[in-house]
Amino acid sequence: MTLDLAAAAAELADAAGTRLMQLRGEMATAQVPGAEAKRRGDAAAQEVLSAELRRRFPGDAVLSEEAADDAARLSAERVWIIDPLDGTREFSEYDRDDWAVHVAVWERGDLVAGAVALPARHTTYATHTVPAPPARPDSGLRLAVSRTRPPEFVVDLAEQLGGSLVAMGSAGVKAMSVVDGTCDAYVHGGGQYEWDSAAPVAVARAAGLHTSRLTGEPLAYNNANPWLPDLVVCRPEFADRLLAAIAELSVKATAPGSARR
Repeated sequence: MTLDLAAAAAELADAAGTRLMQLRGEMATAQVPGAEAKRRGDAAAQEVLSAELRRRFPGDAVLSEEAADDAARLSAERVWIIDPLDGTREFSEYDRDDWAVHVAVWERGDLVAGAVALPARHTTYATHTVPAPPARPDSGLRLAVSRTRPPEFVVDLAEQLGGSLVAMGSAGVKAMSVVDGTCDAYVHGGGQYEWDSAAPVAVARAAGLHTSRLTGEPLAYNNANPWLPDLVVCRPEFADRLLAAIAELSVKATAPGSARR
């Protein structure tokens, strides 16, 4: 059943991605401004995913960034956690390709399947097909970071570890950059919700990567409050080193007299 769910997650993500690409082309031609492009993109992808989930999995609960939360999901055996359009800023900048569609499946306490579609790159990563990351180059640690608002502690983390920052758009794109070998880690502490990380985490786990909170604690989904503010996705050989450095920076930030308290 997990294989079937993973395939379905990929199909749903692809369907939303196809609609988004069509809509984006139309808006680019019409020179629709950014704010309106974001609104239309969110609505169109939500419409596709909502319709397909009602048709294919009518008894399942859904947690979506673009829909009202229903407390019934807390007693459901299976919940689809979706971000119909992750990276609306990049979607609305018509020359960019670093935005995504997230579709994850939570069942009886944990993520069991998921897919991250990168429609503008014609690529979809899914838990039933994702390969292990390729061999990495002999170079310093590469950290994926937001191109517009990199968290200050990640800048400090890169400096402490002698690493470099690789700027890019959506959370899904950043997590998949570890899967495809572009980066070695994605560390986030600036605030997120479950839909931002559920599908990327499901795919990253399937690829054999380490995933956790900044403290090293497991990531838990389908909580009453979907706020899940921090995340580490990294190659497993770097997990201990990263978590130790994060803990050290956390201690420094809370020390008496610290300017970053």
